[in-house]
Amino acid sequence: MVVVDRDGLVSHWSTGARRLFGAAKEEAIGRAAVDLLPVSGALPEEDETTSYGRLASYDGLGPDLETSLDGRLSYPAAGRARLTVPGGEREAIPLQGRRRVDVLWWAYPLVGPGRERLLVLAADAAGFGPDDPDSSNEDAAVERIAPGFALHTDFPGAEELAGRLPEILPSMSVGESARIVAQVLELGYPVLEFSQNDRVPVTPDWGVARRAERKARREHVARALAEGRSAPADLVDEVEDLEYAAVRERLEFLNDVSGRIGTSLDLSRTIIEVSKAVVPRFTDVAGTYLREQVVAGEGFPDGVPDTTTMWHRVALEHTDEPGRWDDVVPVGEAMPFPAHTPFFQCMTSGEPVLVPRISEQMGHAIASQFEKRDIRPLITGRSMLIVPLKARNVVLGFMILLRHPERVEFNDMDRVTGAELAARAGLVLDNARMYTYQESVAETLQDSMLPHIPPRMAGCDIATRYLPGTLLGRVGGDWFDSVKLPGARTALVVGDVMGHGLNSAAMMGQLRTAVQTMAALDLPPAQLLRKLDDLAQRLGDTYLATCLYAVYDPIAGELHLANAGHIPPVLVRADGGRSELLDLPTGAPIGVGGVPFESVRVRVEPGDRLVMCTDGLVEVRGEDIGVGLATLCESAAHPAASMDDACDTIIRALNTRGGRKDDVALLMARLNGIEPDDVAEWRLRPDPAEVGRARAVVREQVHEWGAARLADSAELMVSELVTNAVRHSHGRPVALRLVRGDTLLCEVDDDDHELPNLLSAGPEDAVGRGLRVVSMLAREWGASRTGAGKTVWFELTLPRR
Repeated sequence: MVVVDRDGLVSHWSTGARRLFGAAKEEAIGRAAVDLLPVSGALPEEDETTSYGRLASYDGLGPDLETSLDGRLSYPAAGRARLTVPGGEREAIPLQGRRRVDVLWWAYPLVGPGRERLLVLAADAAGFGPDDPDSSNEDAAVERIAPGFALHTDFPGAEELAGRLPEILPSMSVGESARIVAQVLELGYPVLEFSQNDRVPVTPDWGVARRAERKARREHVARALAEGRSAPADLVDEVEDLEYAAVRERLEFLNDVSGRIGTSLDLSRTIIEVSKAVVPRFTDVAGTYLREQVVAGEGFPDGVPDTTTMWHRVALEHTDEPGRWDDVVPVGEAMPFPAHTPFFQCMTSGEPVLVPRISEQMGHAIASQFEKRDIRPLITGRSMLIVPLKARNVVLGFMILLRHPERVEFNDMDRVTGAELAARAGLVLDNARMYTYQESVAETLQDSMLPHIPPRMAGCDIATRYLPGTLLGRVGGDWFDSVKLPGARTALVVGDVMGHGLNSAAMMGQLRTAVQTMAALDLPPAQLLRKLDDLAQRLGDTYLATCLYAVYDPIAGELHLANAGHIPPVLVRADGGRSELLDLPTGAPIGVGGVPFESVRVRVEPGDRLVMCTDGLVEVRGEDIGVGLATLCESAAHPAASMDDACDTIIRALNTRGGRKDDVALLMARLNGIEPDDVAEWRLRPDPAEVGRARAVVREQVHEWGAARLADSAELMVSELVTNAVRHSHGRPVALRLVRGDTLLCEVDDDDHELPNLLSAGPEDAVGRGLRVVSMLAREWGASRTGAGKTVWFELTLPRR
């Protein structure tokens, strides 16, 4: 490549020009181009200087058609000539004398404010056979040829060559190919530039010939210096140029790899990216092994790995025929490596291990690790480089890189390149590992914080949804819960701790536990929120949360609700499907203190649905919350085949709006109620004689409900509970109630506030066996205080109806 300025003097002379024309850079710069190059037909004569002025109006792709054919200046100009130049071997040390070269050349105008006016490209045309100029003519003149084989010229064979143009273009779209060919053929000038990205299967050292060439020049320079003579300056320059090119190409390779890996924090995807980044450009086979704990997203002990460390093969990329490696070394296999293997040396030292060629002996030693599988044909004779994948001085895994036997073997420069590649890949993998670990911790924390609510409670069906506000944390302060209460009642809770992240999740866990505990004491809703507010103030100033607490009584058909700064719930009526926001006293958030809480009672019918959610579902930044509440009401009223479908309908309607950043907790309860025929109640006098009556009415009722096989157990347990109630009663009647739902529930109420304890009764003890019998026979049992005393209850599993 040569650049000529406006005065016709050479201003740039490349290394290739020096080798082709025999003139050193110092000799060429500043000389007239016509003395060095066959471009006299491309340069203006003295009276044609105005033609250069016309070049300023060109569009950058070439001159207009009129100027190209005006007979005086034709750009781009091209030709072929045989020249006599200073002698020298084409790929070795320049020698004295002169030699003949056959040159193809092209000249292009440069448009711009600088002094450069002509770009000349020249190529060695030796070996083109019959198309060479007549070698007998020592003074062969420039042979003019048409640029781009334009159809409007008289160039022989133009039609045939034009038909072959699409074949030599790289793979591209039909439209792009047609545009390029049309421009070349119709306008008569070439396309100067287009972009095409392809993965080229070459080594960063870029080939045997180039490596041998660089090695020969380096050895000649070293030999000259050893003999006490100076090496030719141009040869030293060539050696430096080649070394510089090799380093630059390796840096470009590493930069390209760095851009290919780490596009996500997904560990599996990162592993695949690392493997594909080096095949086939750097190696032909790449196997990636990671420590077992890295794959599992766990931590691992300090210190170097040992022979017991399990390594998982997580990826295998190769250029062999499909399936050749899959059965022998399948992805997903885990294995340890003995101390005598190069793999163990790499993982314990943390340094690359280079094996120029795998001998038969080494191939046999490696193959011994694979039971009933012979991998020797796959590895023997190949060059192997093992590089550690480490980050923060911890070895996470290693990569086994293999090259085909016919490919140049790995060398020390490849070892350095591989180490740098592994260092970058190790850091990316460690980031993905840490993200996977933190994500696992966050999900575990969130799962432990949020309850797994059964889909059916006494008299109601429940469905829930939780959506994290961001993929980064996956934990937040939103929660929902349900608590079984005496009297077949169910407490429904939705709350939202202000803030995000782990701190909010920790606060949420404490508040949720407190609500569970106080709900089990059967505190009225307003009183429960009052106690929760007191607790939050004792825990600290940062504990602020909203909370909506509702108690559903399926026998009475009633909701008892209290609100602490939360958005109101939606009640969807079964009759007509209309929905409404319940008008509740808002109250202040939990943790503010000094604000009273009020509760309200709402009558409900079987089939009504209660929808409770956090504000993250309905609130969008920059939008009035009333819009979200209206959308919630509308979507909640939409008919659905199941409770899960109804929840999904609400989520789709509200979560598709942009701008949501907060967590979302959604709880929906279908209030089925309990029919009067499924409830039986009796009042018993605090008299021991009533125990027999209690046994009789329970046996009769259980038989009437078609659960005769439960009669004996129910009768025995009722006898124990009523006996205790009569014994500890202070004079008020004892209440006995049976409720048939998914289970058979039995409750005994008395006016004693002392809760019974499960005792260990000895052979001589007269008391302490009643609750032991209940705990062994019942599906579930419990006791809780009430306003008038206490309730002791048990459940038995009913046979399917």
